[in-house]
Amino acid sequence: MVVSRHAEIAGAGFAGLAAAIALRQRGWTVRVHEAAKELRAFGAGIFIWENGLRVLKAVGAYESVMANAHEAISYETRHDNRLIAEHRFTPDKGTRMLTMTRQHLYSCVIEAAERAGVTIVLGSEIVAASPNGALIAADGEHYKADLVVGADGVRSKVRDSVGLLKERNSYSDGIVRVLAPRMKHALRPDNWDHVIDFWNLGNRPLRILYVPCNMDDLYLAMMAPVSDKEASAIPINHDVWIAAFPQLEPVIRRVTVGGRYDAYETSKLIRWSSGRIAIVGDAAHGMAPTLGQGAGTAIMNALALAVAVEGRSDIEDALEEWETRERPLTEHTQNHSALIAKERKTSQGGFWDADALRAANHVPTGTEHLPSLVAA
Repeated sequence: MVVSRHAEIAGAGFAGLAAAIALRQRGWTVRVHEAAKELRAFGAGIFIWENGLRVLKAVGAYESVMANAHEAISYETRHDNRLIAEHRFTPDKGTRMLTMTRQHLYSCVIEAAERAGVTIVLGSEIVAASPNGALIAADGEHYKADLVVGADGVRSKVRDSVGLLKERNSYSDGIVRVLAPRMKHALRPDNWDHVIDFWNLGNRPLRILYVPCNMDDLYLAMMAPVSDKEASAIPINHDVWIAAFPQLEPVIRRVTVGGRYDAYETSKLIRWSSGRIAIVGDAAHGMAPTLGQGAGTAIMNALALAVAVEGRSDIEDALEEWETRERPLTEHTQNHSALIAKERKTSQGGFWDADALRAANHVPTGTEHLPSLVAA
């Protein structure tokens, strides 16, 4: 008689849900705890590359994601609207650059989780975990499991309750993330289907990463130094940003609500597990967004976690092997993202080299059986 094993997961973000789906696919029962009262992603865009697309295919979300995503074949870098570098993402390059709203990606992953039979409990605040296999809720309830997963974000209470945080590093820049209407008709003729990295490198260094998400939505990642209180203000200061990027005035003026400013930050752990607790996603490896791999590495490691514990009687040994296999690529991506952020290398163009694309071109654990999706 096969006895089903059970997992309790803190956090219904991308990492938590990907882990939940992958575990359900392997016969586990899974309950996901989400502190919020509703399942909703904040208003911003997101990048998914070949590695992330393969994971989405494995967990059953690929087709629905692709239905309302944008494939940009070019990443341009511009100074004062003058093109200084361009990288093409075409089939011969080995990966695709897909962009979309976070809410679209999130909705597709939630739908896949529901189809897989994942139980999601809203308004369930998890404040700690026990290495012998239990999540601990704010009301004192203990949820016991064969595997406990902390996927509760960069300020993870699960991680911190067992003392796994090693270091957290902040950098001098950060970004305001907002959505705006595409409004191609209101802009001067240009390559508005490309991802365009606009820089103003005068006395006040500012950047807008222009990211089409679909036919209607545009993501603006507006970089400003932490010390620049006007440019990092929420709601955004229209005058500051239009003065720096007049070519984008029509869409900047439409940004009137929402957004948030986040300083670039990297966090690393002593290890990714403690007893039967595994830490995934931003809780394990928060990184600067300069390579667009935060979500990709999160769902890669979540799928790999499910693969690692499949059929294993010793969960602790399985978690050690999981970390040994997956952590080197993740830390490379963290470190390279941090270097780019610290030195503002995206302003120089030409940074999409083999090191920058190592994660994007990686075949994630659990997807080896899938054909290439580059030309799909």
